[in-house]
Amino acid sequence: MPVTLNPYLNFKDNTREVMEFYYSVFGGELTLNTFADFQSAHDPSENDLIMHGQLDGPNGLTIMGADTPKHVQYREPAGFSVSLSGEDEATLRGYWDKLADGGTVAQPLEVAPWGDAFGMLTDRYGISWLVNISGAAA
Repeated sequence: MPVTLNPYLNFKDNTREVMEFYYSVFGGELTLNTFADFQSAHDPSENDLIMHGQLDGPNGLTIMGADTPKHVQYREPAGFSVSLSGEDEATLRGYWDKLADGGTVAQPLEVAPWGDAFGMLTDRYGISWLVNISGAAA
């Protein structure tokens, strides 16, 4: 039985917007469940916040996310990156371009010393991304 590792990202009151952005980047199927859907809000003002969001994109890509409720300490994203890699240059460059829109490019997506195209960016929501396109130099 396979084991799957997926990023689960936490945000402060804007997970719906973030997950809809990732849906625009990756496509696929987006499911958003609010705290009200599960009768889990500790504060009625949190009813419409996302308790669990899941984007199942093409090629096995899955990203999950949730809003951090008031009674839980929120920490800004730090100390990790989400990595996308593969051989499909057109698809990966398309993801790169969409993720970079409104974000900050730390390392342009270009051929690296090891022969692959590689780039690093932080998207408009503060999530760091690494993109590696295998054999792009060839």
